[in-house]
Amino acid sequence: MVPETKPVEVITVARTAPIYHPPLPEPIESASVEWRILSPDIMQQYLNSLETGEEPRIAYYGLTSQGYENLSMTMGEITRYLEQILHIVGYYREMDEEEEE
Repeated sequence: MVPETKPVEVITVARTAPIYHPPLPEPIESASVEWRILSPDIMQQYLNSLETGEEPRIAYYGLTSQGYENLSMTMGEITRYLEQILHIVGYYREMDEEEEE
């Protein structure tokens, strides 16, 4: 006796693979910065107080007006870049949510 064979029906379902959305990185936690503006008079007061031992020895770093402006413009560029990247990520996440519905 020959076993009875039944035809196999193959159904192909095309599905898109789920897209992994990694979590966004932790927000930036910037440390506070103490700004001191040193005019010649204020600097002289500091030097006098330093000589009498009333002030600690502190290294000061200076920026020219142009250097400060460049620093400010760079920070603005970083902010713009991050906002655009987050907008692009949001756009693709929304597209994936629409496709899943």
